[in-house]
Amino acid sequence: MADEFVKDKFKRPIISLRITITNRCNENCIYCHHDGMISSKDEMTPDEIYKICEIAKKLGVKKIRLSGGDPLVRKDIVEIVEKIGSLNFKDISLTTNGVLLEKYAEDLKKAGLSRVNVSLDTLNRDTYKFVTNMDYLNEAKAGILKAVEVGLYPVKINMVIMKDINEHEIKDMFNFCKDNNMVLQLIELIESENCDDDKFSSEYHYKLDMVEERLADIADDVRERKFMQGRRKYYINGGEIEVVKPMDNSKFCANCTRLRVTPDGKIKPCLLRNDNLVEIVSFIRNNESDEKLEEIFIKGIDKREPFNTD
Repeated sequence: MADEFVKDKFKRPIISLRITITNRCNENCIYCHHDGMISSKDEMTPDEIYKICEIAKKLGVKKIRLSGGDPLVRKDIVEIVEKIGSLNFKDISLTTNGVLLEKYAEDLKKAGLSRVNVSLDTLNRDTYKFVTNMDYLNEAKAGILKAVEVGLYPVKINMVIMKDINEHEIKDMFNFCKDNNMVLQLIELIESENCDDDKFSSEYHYKLDMVEERLADIADDVRERKFMQGRRKYYINGGEIEVVKPMDNSKFCANCTRLRVTPDGKIKPCLLRNDNLVEIVSFIRNNESDEKLEEIFIKGIDKREPFNTD
């Protein structure tokens, strides 16, 4: 089946698998929704992560994304990437806050990592400390530049836009990214049951509609990524900006091609739901056959249900 994508009941192909390999993090961002995950202290081993990726590859998945928490707090992160890299996926990426990236970037590249997304919402030290509750801006910037140096291309900067906090910094961040050959992704704050402060999302939510209008007016070129929630890429003076709007965006679910796995080894069909998880890691630990594991994967895929497909 590896030459064809498996599709869910809504005919959406499953192109990528996002594995949250830990809930642990060395920062404590005020808006963090933990990638839609329920907190868990259990973590899969590198071999268990490898087996999940192996089954996913058999079912046609082409891309793997590792996320957290922060994946780099796992001391076996290079081993994990190396094992996944042996399966020859089209793309292996990782999302991080960048704090430990200077230490690991070169080894991760050698292990088979294709690229990184780095969460960085500001270049202002005081704002950074307010958002992350830590004083790691210099470490994060050093990690980002190291990733560029070793060729983890493209390095993408994820900037969550928050009202009265950093919406005025978009231009500065764009110039930082353009000057260092990186892509800027502007992300609209989303509401989640896993956000530590329920009031935060509504209080600091900043709609990106007007930002997109301004970008469209000045862009040299605009392209739409059909299988990435219909998000648009704006090319401006040699730089590149993507806009990610999960709220009130019917295309976010309609064009979703991603399946997720929780840190404790459950298939997670949908980002903001935790009532339809499918257990898989216990079957791996019981040495079930690949055929059985494929059946479990299909069960998870069949539970995918768009929130809004208008």
